Parts: sequence; structure tokens; C-alpha cells
Amino acid sequence: MFGTAVIVFREVLEAALIIGIVAAATRGVAMRGRWIVGGLLLGLAGAGAVAALTDVIAAMAAGIGQEIFNATVLGVAVLMLAWHNIWMSKHAAQLSKQAKHMGTAIRDGRSECSALLVLIGVAVLREGAETVLFLHGIAASTSGNATPMLLGGAMGALAGAAVGYATYFGLLRIPLRWFFISTAGLVLLLAAGLASQAAGFLIQADLIPSLVTPIWDTSSALPETSLGGALLHSLIGYQARPAGMQIGFYFATLGAIALGMKYGTSKSR
Repeated sequence: MFGTAVIVFREVLEAALIIGIVAAATRGVAMRGRWIVGGLLLGLAGAGAVAALTDVIAAMAAGIGQEIFNATVLGVAVLMLAWHNIWMSKHAAQLSKQAKHMGTAIRDGRSECSALLVLIGVAVLREGAETVLFLHGIAASTSGNATPMLLGGAMGALAGAAVGYATYFGLLRIPLRWFFISTAGLVLLLAAGLASQAAGFLIQADLIPSLVTPIWDTSSALPETSLGGALLHSLIGYQARPAGMQIGFYFATLGAIALGMKYGTSKSR
């Protein structure tokens, strides 16, 4: 639930910020509300189409082996999370400037209002599609009741929309960079945990060795089914009895994404 909430919060916040920046820059423009709502609806429709296609692909690939399919889905989710963190570390400031510039151009009459529909539609589609892929990866790594994931998604969406709304009206005094820094760290740990779980599926399919199994056993002290174990599993990918290869995947992913984020940050300066 908590991992889902973090991902959805970050994605909704990014889309809400773009919408808020453009809306603030186009104050006084006639009919701007209709174009903004139209772009929002088109973006959501596109994200819905991605979700439908993901389910179709999952159904078509069900025959290749559940472990291999789950590992593939998790691998795609890890790559998307890695790309997301690295790209945002380099382009976040540039993205905000571009949105503000577009809004100013529309307000001054240098661009048509239809550009609002395209800009917002693409932003919502991008963030919505990423959210769908991320959540599909999380769903593949868990089993049983989907209610916690849905609840976490709803919480994250509401929180992201609330922060974006507060930012638009100038009510937020906390620098937004702290939101992005904290959530980037959580997404980094979540990606490493998903990579570790993907390794577990590959071990079950006998495609890679387990090395030492288990590295540790904390199932009696902190089982994954307990409240603390479930929380740590959602946030950092905690496992009570991990194999050595899973630990290797975890720290390799952690290091690779962290280095990519550091490189992206240095390039953005």
C-alpha cells in the first residue's frame, strides 16, 4: 500500500504541477478552463487505454510461465522507475520552465489555446501511463487482496492533487524540491526491492543461481505478514529469507540508479 501511495503521489504531483503552472500563467484567457479540462480528460483516456493494453498483453503472455512473466513485468517496472528518477533529476526544472513559457505565450496571444489541450493531455498521459506500468509491476510482486494497493493509490492521488492545488494558490511554503527529493529516495528503494523480487522469480524458474539461500532468516522476529514486515516490504523491498542473488540484484540496482541520478543532477547544473 505504501509503495503504491508513493508512486501515485509523485506521478499525480508532477502532472498537477504542470497543470497548475499553465493555469496560473494563463489567467484571464477566455475559455482556458475548457481546454484544460479537455486535455485532462484526453490524458486520462490515454492512460486508460494503456491500462487496457497492459491487461491484454498479460493475458496473451500467461502461457510463457508465471515466474518468467512476473520477472519480466518487474524488470520493466524497475527500468521505468530508474528512467523516471534519472530523467527527473536532470529535467525537472526545465519542465517547469517550459510549462510556464507555454502558458505565457498563450496568454500573450503568441500561441493558440489548443496548445493547452496538447500540453496537458501529454503530461497527464505520460504520468498516467507510467503509473499504470509501475502498479502492474507491484501487482505482479504481490498476491491476494488488491484492496491495499487500490487504497494506497487513492491516498497517493489525493495527496498529489492536494499539494498541486495548494501550490497553484500559493499556499504551500515547503519547497517542492523536498517533496521530490524524499519521494525520489523512496522510489529508488522501491525499485531495488522490485529488482530483488524479480531475481526471486528467476531463481524459482531455475534461470539464475540462488547463491546462498537464505542470506538471513528473520521470519520469526519480523515476518513479512506482520504490520512492520509488510510496511518494510512495501517501502524498501524487505524479505525475511532472501537469497544471495536477490541481495546482489538489490544493491546493484540501488547503486546503478543512484549513480544515474547523480550524473543527471550534475548535467542539469
